[in-house]
Amino acid sequence: MIALLLSLMTSCSKAQQPSTLAGKKILIVYLTRTKNTFAVAQMIQKNVGGTLLGLELVKPYPENYRQHVAQMVQENRDNYLPPLKTRVDMEKYDIVFVGFPTWDMKIPPPMKSFLKQYDLKGKTIAPFNTNAGYGVGSGFETVKEFCPDSKVLEGYSTTGGIERDGVLFVMKGEKETRTSAEVREWLQKIKVIH
Repeated sequence: MIALLLSLMTSCSKAQQPSTLAGKKILIVYLTRTKNTFAVAQMIQKNVGGTLLGLELVKPYPENYRQHVAQMVQENRDNYLPPLKTRVDMEKYDIVFVGFPTWDMKIPPPMKSFLKQYDLKGKTIAPFNTNAGYGVGSGFETVKEFCPDSKVLEGYSTTGGIERDGVLFVMKGEKETRTSAEVREWLQKIKVIH
């Protein structure tokens, strides 16, 4: 009986979770290498719904970590924005969650390509990040720079893998549970859910 009552209370509270998202179309776009940013994107989707969209490049980065890093560092030096294979009808969306790992203490060039390619004027942008323990770097500031006519909300950042040390996917077990709770708190803090 108690279990039934708790189940009913839980389902009622979920059904009555009004949010600022009522009637809004949500896109959750992410760039991931070790799948940690993708896992956070899924956690966001679980709370807010919306469409998940992984960025793909016309010419993918090398699988080899060191070659990947060397190419990305050169792209940052040259301010090169790699062409994207991914396409999206941005007119359909009101709120865009933008997720990326920290590369070279910066936002990855492909995410800059996305922010530059699409007209995000008037949209609400919510950035999120995974990193190797050094933080988001200049990533959230770059999102603001690329989206001057958007409402950019406070970002969320968490530690993911440390590929350089062979630590790849970490969003499982205790880490997944803790991160999922943090994501929910962040969504409440930025008033996307109650």
